[in-house]
Amino acid sequence: MSKKLEKNGLWESSRMMLPQHREALLNRHRDVPHVAPSRPKREEIELMRDYILLPVMHTLVSKKMREMEASSETLKLLYAKVAQILAQSIYMDLSKIKQEMMEKEIRMSDEEKDDSMIHCRYVCRGYEDGFTITKEAMRAEISVRLRRYTDQLMAKLR
Repeated sequence: MSKKLEKNGLWESSRMMLPQHREALLNRHRDVPHVAPSRPKREEIELMRDYILLPVMHTLVSKKMREMEASSETLKLLYAKVAQILAQSIYMDLSKIKQEMMEKEIRMSDEEKDDSMIHCRYVCRGYEDGFTITKEAMRAEISVRLRRYTDQLMAKLR
């Protein structure tokens, strides 16, 4: 390797960087206050949980809607329309959550699923960690949330 690229090759090998530019860049890095990554707040954890739960809820409602449309139920059109409205409401909430996560610099990655739980990794403002949701807890939470969505829909109809 060339002698120019030894040690800190970024500065030594750069023919376009003037010493003044190098100093300005180093000073800029020194002036920026380094904020230590902090643990996510409760509402940020809830956002991440919603980010995991809402797609599952949307899939569940959409699947039930298709099943209802194919059934021989007398009121299948009514049930299918209600399910469609619920799915749209869930999708709109999911879009809001994704936007909020982008604004708060929260990224989710490495979702691993097994028979009894889902493991998720996240980065929240530089803080990296993960959490696990059991499928049993997901079922209970989805049931509560679907009831809430249904109550909201019924309140709009009244």
